[in-house]
Amino acid sequence: MAQLTDVRVLIVDDQLPFREAARMVVEMTDGFEVAGEAGNGEEAVELARTLMPDLVLMDVQMPGIDGLEATRRIRALDNPPPVAVMSTHESGDYRDTALIAGAYAFLPKSEFGMDALEDLWRQAGS
Repeated sequence: MAQLTDVRVLIVDDQLPFREAARMVVEMTDGFEVAGEAGNGEEAVELARTLMPDLVLMDVQMPGIDGLEATRRIRALDNPPPVAVMSTHESGDYRDTALIAGAYAFLPKSEFGMDALEDLWRQAGS
């Protein structure tokens, strides 16, 4: 049986340690691969446009345009990927504003792992 194409994930976070941890989770999860990484919102929008990932994991607080504005811009692209917003803050702080910005899910970073990644993909409707 042919191998299905892996889900290509764009990781967006201004903190290198979290990007490295997220990369490890994505690489260890069957059926997922890292399409790219961005350290700020502007770079995230450009990489979403050029790499056309299947899923974007977006941090909220970043220098320059924040993750909420980057989410709005990515969702305005032609054929935009689903964006899941993540934060060190609990969901009550950003969940509603993330959904209004166009994210389909919010996840506290403390809950991110292989199972959460698979759940996020299922929630994206794919």
